[in-house]
Amino acid sequence: MLDPYTPNVGNAELTIDHYDLDLDYRIGPNRLSAHASLTGRVLQETKTILLDLTGLRVTKAAVNGKKARYSTRGKKLHLTTDPLPKNQPVRIDVSYVGNPQPAIGTWGDVGWEELEDGVLVAGQPVGASTWFPCNDHPSDKSKYRIRVLTESEYTVVSNGELVDKVRKAGRTAWTYESRTPLATYLATVQIGRYRHAQIDAEDGAEPSPVSLGLYAGEHWRAASTRLQIQHAMMNEFIERFGPYPFDRYDVVVTDDELEIPLESQPLSVLGPNHLGEEWEAERLVAHEMAHQWFGNSLTPRRWSDIWLNEGFACYSEWLWSEASGRSSAHECAQTWREALADEPQDFVLSDPGGPDMFDDRVYKRGALCLHALRLEIGDEDFFAAISEWTTKHRHSSVDTSDFLECVSGVVGRDLAEVVRPWLFDKELPELA
Repeated sequence: MLDPYTPNVGNAELTIDHYDLDLDYRIGPNRLSAHASLTGRVLQETKTILLDLTGLRVTKAAVNGKKARYSTRGKKLHLTTDPLPKNQPVRIDVSYVGNPQPAIGTWGDVGWEELEDGVLVAGQPVGASTWFPCNDHPSDKSKYRIRVLTESEYTVVSNGELVDKVRKAGRTAWTYESRTPLATYLATVQIGRYRHAQIDAEDGAEPSPVSLGLYAGEHWRAASTRLQIQHAMMNEFIERFGPYPFDRYDVVVTDDELEIPLESQPLSVLGPNHLGEEWEAERLVAHEMAHQWFGNSLTPRRWSDIWLNEGFACYSEWLWSEASGRSSAHECAQTWREALADEPQDFVLSDPGGPDMFDDRVYKRGALCLHALRLEIGDEDFFAAISEWTTKHRHSSVDTSDFLECVSGVVGRDLAEVVRPWLFDKELPELA
């Protein structure tokens, strides 16, 4: 078992270096015909390769160019091949078809989802298998090429750089390449009647050094105006966290309202209900941007370390509140310390359990842990340590012990005891 939080997905005996996905998708009937080529290696001697695949029918499979026997059992694709020695490089080819649907489970509906007029993919934590065969665990980061053929009235947005766009007979093929490794849950396809442009900075504001792009449809005017604020956010976060870890940052605004926004790499997906000027909307824009550092570039090695994603993204909201002239980060921390004191004290931040890994207390207590650390070591050391954290582990998998080691190394003393009550005790500590 790769991860007790998601015991039915992932394969600890396999690592994938590259996914090459060719998707032929017809929007009206929600019909997908696809071919996936995966390259990597087996980590143990085996003659059976297990991949995650949900709700789609395999029509052909091969391993290292030789036809493989295949079967699906539940949400697992079993490929039987000639014996493969430990560390043997493998190329896995799978052709498959079906009507992709989200996977329904502990964390709601995740994966490929039809909108009123288009598609949204939200893979966290186990939704990637609803549209391609994969090793669906955040520790196995890979490079991607994703080609999507669909009706020409629609725009396709995916991970990485758009490297090719070919139109023929009323349909268009969009090809994206992500040369920076990403976790399967961050792989995405967004399809809609979108147009694309760069987001300008607000009048008098300093433009971000990062290219900020917008994909939107009927809410174009509101999105292009309201999201100008992202230039100031990006500049603030670069100053606080260190260099932005990707070449650009894009935002997709769907025509459908969304319960929550979604992060991918290097983009986020918002609904029109996230474009208001009220704090509740603006904090979510900041939260998703911060995930490019915390979650996307630095990805948890296992799901029990989810606080390294959500605690940092939540604390980024508080930092933006302070930078934009609202409540200070300390005031936010005091407010949420009081609120959490009235909540059940029945989980451990460093290991909240699979069903509770997206509980709001993980987000807020994670942010409080970071603020307690900041109060202990001071602003200069705190932000120097965070910058070192994002730089040293750029584009890699991390865990809580890595974080404590990195911060303690920058400060020059062991800080484990400072954060121990926040991370490892159920009872909520006092905030200094």
